[in-house]
Amino acid sequence: MSKKHKSTNKKQANSLIYTVKEETELLPFLLESMSNRSRNSVKSILTRGQVTVDDHIETKHNYSLSAGQTVTILKNKAAVKESALIGMSILHEDEDIIVINKEAGLLSIATEKEKKQTAHHQLMEYVRREDPQNRIFVVHRLDKDTSGVMMFAKSEKAKRTLQDAWKENVKERTYVALVEGEVAKEKGYVSSWIKESKTHLMYSSPTRNDGQHAITHYQVIRSNKDFSLLDVQLETGRKNQIRVHMQDLGNPVVGDKKYGSKQNIIRRLGLHAKVLAFTHPTTGELLRFEAKVPKSFLVKSK
Repeated sequence: MSKKHKSTNKKQANSLIYTVKEETELLPFLLESMSNRSRNSVKSILTRGQVTVDDHIETKHNYSLSAGQTVTILKNKAAVKESALIGMSILHEDEDIIVINKEAGLLSIATEKEKKQTAHHQLMEYVRREDPQNRIFVVHRLDKDTSGVMMFAKSEKAKRTLQDAWKENVKERTYVALVEGEVAKEKGYVSSWIKESKTHLMYSSPTRNDGQHAITHYQVIRSNKDFSLLDVQLETGRKNQIRVHMQDLGNPVVGDKKYGSKQNIIRRLGLHAKVLAFTHPTTGELLRFEAKVPKSFLVKSK
């Protein structure tokens, strides 16, 4: 099958962009699109997280592609003078902080299985190019499959200032959630005491004061009988809080099999950190950053 029938190709400085013309799997699509590269080279690009399908990083060789999807291939690091950050872009940087827009599929910090392909590791390498003594400090986290605005500190002092008074420092923390079904109330909140099971599953305890108190406010942006798109505000920041509370509502986050989702029409987790506004740890200035809602969230909610 010739390349011209399968995809169209656009070039940007640091990436190749293809539009899928017909159903196929990701690895065969890449092999045909990058026919000048060896099979092992293409597999490496895929494994390193340099391939994005629509709005999420995809590493599965057999990932099913449909006509109309966009596949973006970030060129080899050497080809972009080692300046490319895979799976994220910098929204703001100063002497004390770095704010990024993280794609779904990128880990915030290292795990036992993955040490390097994380936002933290990449930013550490990024700041050390200027000075080998530079470091990056984790202030808060986003789940691997959640996209959106995330902040890191560039000094221990800035990290402590932000974390010690996190609730006072953070003025707005808004997420957008695509959930299953039609949410009964147009506006409301969920309040519960969240605990972690022995299998590392977070859940709302039926007993008051048993666990960490968590409060999530939500408002319906748009909905139909199948899906609702919600504006979600966090009053507290507990692990998996939104995911647990949407399950409690009876409207689990799309693609969140762990917390009750039965389908994944967008083929990623339907959770995006849209806005983060906070007081700068040194200047005291109020900063606000926003990451656009992924297109796939809008397409599937009418």
